Amino acid sequence: MSENCESVVSLFGRNVFNDVVMRERLPKNVYKEFKKTISEGRFLDTSLANVVANAMKDWAIEKGATHFCHWFQPMTGLTAEKHDSFISPTAEGQTIMEFSGKELTQGEPDASSFPSGGLRATFEARGYTAWDCTSPVFIKETGKTITLYIPCAFCSYNAEALDKKTPLLRSMDALNTQAVRVLKALGNTTVKTVNATLGPEQEYFLVDKKFVEKRLDLMLAGRTLFGAASPRGQEMSDHYFGALHERVASYMHDVNMELWKLGVSAKTQHNEVSPGQYELAPVFATVNVATDHNQLVMETLQKVALRNNMVCLLNEKPFAGVNGSGKHNNWSLVTDEGVNLLEPGNTPHDNMVFLVMLCSVLRAVDKYAKLLRAAVATAGNDHRLGAHEAPPAIVSIFLGDQLTDIIEQLAAGGAKSSKTGGQLKLGVSALPPLPKDSTDRNRTSPFAFTGNKFEFRMVGSSQSTAGPMFVLNTIVADVLKEIADELEKSSNVKATVQKILQKIVKDHSRVVFNGDNYTQEWAKEAEKRGLPNIKSTVESLKTIMDTENFELFKNHKVLTKAELKARTEILLDAYSMTLNIEAKTAVNMAQRQIIPAAVEYSSLLAKSIKNIEKVGAEAGSQKKTLEKVCRLINELDNNAEELGKAAIAASKIANSAKKAESYRDVVKPIMAKVRQAADGLETMVDAKIWPLPSYAEMLFIK
Repeated sequence: MSENCESVVSLFGRNVFNDVVMRERLPKNVYKEFKKTISEGRFLDTSLANVVANAMKDWAIEKGATHFCHWFQPMTGLTAEKHDSFISPTAEGQTIMEFSGKELTQGEPDASSFPSGGLRATFEARGYTAWDCTSPVFIKETGKTITLYIPCAFCSYNAEALDKKTPLLRSMDALNTQAVRVLKALGNTTVKTVNATLGPEQEYFLVDKKFVEKRLDLMLAGRTLFGAASPRGQEMSDHYFGALHERVASYMHDVNMELWKLGVSAKTQHNEVSPGQYELAPVFATVNVATDHNQLVMETLQKVALRNNMVCLLNEKPFAGVNGSGKHNNWSLVTDEGVNLLEPGNTPHDNMVFLVMLCSVLRAVDKYAKLLRAAVATAGNDHRLGAHEAPPAIVSIFLGDQLTDIIEQLAAGGAKSSKTGGQLKLGVSALPPLPKDSTDRNRTSPFAFTGNKFEFRMVGSSQSTAGPMFVLNTIVADVLKEIADELEKSSNVKATVQKILQKIVKDHSRVVFNGDNYTQEWAKEAEKRGLPNIKSTVESLKTIMDTENFELFKNHKVLTKAELKARTEILLDAYSMTLNIEAKTAVNMAQRQIIPAAVEYSSLLAKSIKNIEKVGAEAGSQKKTLEKVCRLINELDNNAEELGKAAIAASKIANSAKKAESYRDVVKPIMAKVRQAADGLETMVDAKIWPLPSYAEMLFIK
């Protein structure tokens, strides 16, 4: 093993209180009882928690930690942390380092200052954090501070979920319960648990810090509100999987080192399609751990970028006209026996468990398509969905030739064969034949089967994976419950399974589409099939409170009606606040940067014309240019003034849905007019005078 490999092996998980560390530091009986508590989902006994907490404290202090914090994920979609010192005073006026089981398992941060959608008021401040003991505790080094981080759920004084993680954990329980029921009904008597697993591919942009410091839009909104197209974009297809720039490669190395210490298995890294765009993908983990890890990935990408004098942009569409950034959520189901329930095997037509799981997903995605769409509805994603390799807003499933053939057989009465991939012959004597997959890939599909998992490609790059994943877990659990209810009362399970699968395929094959999701033909075909096409975040979010969704989350104990309503309010408010910030930023930049620069240029043109005419020469071109610049200045000034007034008017609307509609229908179109005038000026004003770094500079200068 090379020295470099040895260093990586010793580095990985160095700052994680993982199973290996627990085995070393906990008494054997405590370790066994603690693992049993986790696997059975039981309450953590106080005496047991005290022993675990003391071992954690000793381990953390040995690594230089002075503080601990409960690390949770409020409805901002980001993370929150409140740091407490291990130091406790003694009666003798000295201090000792203490950390109790109660401090480990429960905290009490203020709950009134986070978005709550009406669940909490300022005078109702008490909130609780509860340790998610299925997600490893870790140490994080921030500057000179070393802190023990405890992944937590966050709830109110009345036990209402105020965070992203609580419904995710509830959905995992629901999915586990129903999947185990189905497996036992199908004859698996040994299975104990089924976990949803997740591997989120994270896309992002890197921009030199010196450019970002000159752009208020990137600093405040995370995306460019202005910018004429670069003469060269991504049309040469030369950036995707291209050789890494040395500066970027060094950055990626630093990111990997940080993540590996935290036990985040960053595995794949490469150039993405757009210049300046990249991707990082981890190894699969259970969905709650993967969600925690993805939050660490986003934070690390941004933190390390600053160290390298760059800025990492996670917005879904930081640059117009080139690829946006998504977070492709690769989701599967795995038993405690290590069996992937979405693994087709060599003969998927004979694999009853696989077919049941496949058809469960098929029915869930079709039945709850609007809810899945709402799970990815954000202001940023509105700019991304539907172009440049991002899927459209129409939710459909790609199955590929092999599985499509099988479901067609099921519809006709029963599956009897499976297509095989065969071999791929390259026609080069030095290259052996390659095994060929039984189906191709489809990068335009919102929800694609990719071998032994589904890839939910609609999720935006800045989103927490928790929201889309608790929705997906719950809708699949709902269908599995329907199937389990039928199987458990059946006297002929095999015949009942065939009947169930045939009905699902007949009722829901409309959601299967293996072609180009970008075409107008597909949009028309989807409309004929009755598939929803909800293009706007506002319209999408308004569907969340449909009665069927309330019943879904209530029946599986994932969200109450009040919690669901609160989330809808929070998401609508987030949409409005995003557009309000963008509108105010656009007005500020237009009035304080762009218009003054354009006026300066127009003055130079006027002086030039006057000087030219003094010597009797013709200044026709200069006059034409001046007239156009002056017209665009007037347009920009008028539109910016109108935008400012529209944003103020929208902000005063009390009803969250109507406010969001006003930002979408009034503010957003005016923003587009402001941008059009500003971008027109950028193509004309002297580059030495123009105050903003150009698209070409930001995308191509490393």
